[in-house]
Formats: sequence, C-alpha cells, structure tokens
Amino acid sequence: MKISNIDIIAECKARYIALRKLGFRALFLFVNFFLIVMVLYQLKPASRSLFIESLGAQQLPYIWIATAVTMGVFIALYHRLVERYSRINVVLSTCLVVSALLVVFRIWLNSAGPIAAAGFYIFVDIVGVVLIEQFWSLTNSIYTTEEGKSWYGFVGTGGLIGGVFGGWVAAILIKHTPLQTPDLLLTAAAIIVIIFGLTWIMGRAGIFCEVDQIVRIIEPGGGGWRILRHSRYLLLIAAIMLLAQLASPIVEYQFLNSVEASYLDREARTAFLSLFFSVLGAVSIAVNLGITPFVHRYLGAIAGLLVQPLMIWIFSWCFFFQSTLFFAAGTKISDRAMSYSINRASKELLYVPVDSVLIYQAKAWIDMFGYRLFKVAGSVIILLFTQWLPFTVSLPQLSWFTVSICIIWIILIMVLRHDYQLVCEQSV
Repeated sequence: MKISNIDIIAECKARYIALRKLGFRALFLFVNFFLIVMVLYQLKPASRSLFIESLGAQQLPYIWIATAVTMGVFIALYHRLVERYSRINVVLSTCLVVSALLVVFRIWLNSAGPIAAAGFYIFVDIVGVVLIEQFWSLTNSIYTTEEGKSWYGFVGTGGLIGGVFGGWVAAILIKHTPLQTPDLLLTAAAIIVIIFGLTWIMGRAGIFCEVDQIVRIIEPGGGGWRILRHSRYLLLIAAIMLLAQLASPIVEYQFLNSVEASYLDREARTAFLSLFFSVLGAVSIAVNLGITPFVHRYLGAIAGLLVQPLMIWIFSWCFFFQSTLFFAAGTKISDRAMSYSINRASKELLYVPVDSVLIYQAKAWIDMFGYRLFKVAGSVIILLFTQWLPFTVSLPQLSWFTVSICIIWIILIMVLRHDYQLVCEQSV
C-alpha cells in the first residue's frame, strides 16, 4: 500500500528553505560524500600496508573471510539500530564512535601486533560499508525519483573526486611530512569530526527532512533468492554481478602480493597504495565522463557490461606471462575502476525496464548475502590452491582462475543480451 506524505512534504518545504533549492542541497551532499570517500581512501592504504607488515599478503584470504562473517553479524545488528532510532541521530552517533575508535586503534597500533592489524583491517572495511550506506540512505529519503535522476550524478561525482583527493593527500602526508602510516588514522578521525559538524548543520538546515514517496512493501517469507529463481532475467544479472565478486579477491591477492614484493618499507608501501587509489579514482572519473556516455549512446548497455571482464581478461593474461607490479596494478584498475564507472552505470540501465519492487528485493539479496558469499568463495579458491592442497599454484598461475571466470562472465552477458532486448520490448 502506498503511503502518502503530501502533507509532510508541504510542511518541510514551508519550514525549510533549503529544500526549495535543489542545487544548494546537492552541493552540501556533494561535499559530504567527498569527505566520506576521502576518509576511506586514507584508511584503506593504511589498513592494507599495516596488515602486510604484520601478517603478510599471503594471509589476506583469511582476513577477507573474517571480514565477511563479521560484517554479516554487524550489519544485522546495525539495521535493528536504524529501525529504533532516527537516521540522522544514528549517523551523528556513528561519526563520534568511529572517530573515537580510530584514536583507540592509533594507540593500539603502537605495539604493531598482528591482532591489532587484523582488527583494524576488518574495522576499516565495516566503516566503509556503514558510512556509504548511511549517506545514501539519508540521500534516498530526501529526493523524489525525478529529483534523483537529475542530481545523483552530481552527488556521486563528489565521492569519485574524494577518492582521488584522499589517496593523493595520504601519499603527500607520508612522503613529505614526519607523519607515518598509523598517523593517517588521526587525520581520518579529524575529517570524520568535520563530517559530523557538516551533517549536524545539514540536519539543522532541513536538508535531511524526509520527503519519502516510496511504496513500502513487506514481503513475509519472501526474499531475493525466490525472486531471482523465478526470473531468468534477474538471475542472469545476479550471476554477472556475483562473478565479479568471485574474481575480485584473486585480483586483489595478486596485486597486494606484488606490492609486498616491490615495497619492503612500510611508509613507501603506504605512499604507493595511496597514490594507486588516487589514480584508480581518476581513471573511474575519466571513464565515467569520457567513455561511458559514448558506449551507451552508440553501443548500448550490454557493450558497457563487456568492458570490465574484457579488461580483466587481457591484464590477467599479461600478468600470467609477465608477473610485474605494472600488470597486477592494471588488472586491479580494470576490476575496480571499471566497476565504479561504466559497469555500474550499465547495470543500472538493466534495471530500468524492471518493476521497482522486484529490483529492490533482488538487490537486497545480492548486497546482503550474495556479495559476501562469493567473496568468501574467491578467498577459499585462493587458499585451496596456494596453501591447503598437496600441490600449489604460483601467484601468476592464479590468473587461470580469473581468465576462466571472465570467459563465463562474458558468455552470460551475451546470453543476457537477448533477454534484455525482450524485456525492453515488453516495457514499451
């Protein structure tokens, strides 16, 4: 049943002038998202570098499995918290708690023990999910569908630029100041305090006054998997998305092991990772602005979906024949930069002709369960063939798995092409 909020919307607009100026509101959200991603791109290189120093890159699959399990438990508890308290208060509280915990981790990391490094790695990955989910949860509640189509591109660009700037600032701090890798936690904590202040101001200005027009549907005993099982089209989309998650840990494992072999010094390693994440963000922006519109206009969404697996396939072969950091980085950029840009935009186009309720239910299953399950599966593949089985494969030989996944991925996209055309014809 559709919930009418016309009176609430009218009251919000009458009370808060900020809601009548969409550009003003979008600018605040742009800056907010910029700062959130900037924080994450300071913490990510620090967490990776500290983990490699304490435990070594070969132990990464174990921490990925631990992260998936921990995140599953935490997100379930977090959603209960959101149901009880207002979203704005949860966001403000989260900022204060995360800032305080970053200071605690900075003190704990003075001992540089493996438990501290592993705990910090898991903490950073959970913080990344929570901060971004909170941001979009609030943003989705204050925009109508039509407003979102007009302004989400601009708001999302703030995150891409924040990634470039965050990695670049982290590299500058490590290279040209007395600060060391653990000190990035304190700079990140300071930025989160700024996010707290900005969010509080946005709340007081009425920017987060909700104008919810969504149809709220409770599906007792439903669940995304049942929806996928009865829709071949959605099942193909889910399979393509989950194959990307299966390949991603292998790509990450090859990249970080190559980084470990190339940079033995912690600070040099952190500086490299920071610059790398900055370049990754810059490539995402360039693809989003220069390549994605051209491909979608002249070749279509299916062609856009093919870019990521083809690029990963090419660079995986290159790494197999010449296992250098350059080709490992190329594979990583092919995976993440394409995922953040042309692949994401192409996937959203696939959902346009589908009923919004089905999309919501399918995405919920994929995001909450499917992604973690397939990332754990990718980690298990690495452990099986590098540590657990009587025979082992070398780092370059892991590319065989990535190449095989990409071939299946590409085949499924070509199968999806026919279904996509049929769905589009039926929606006309």
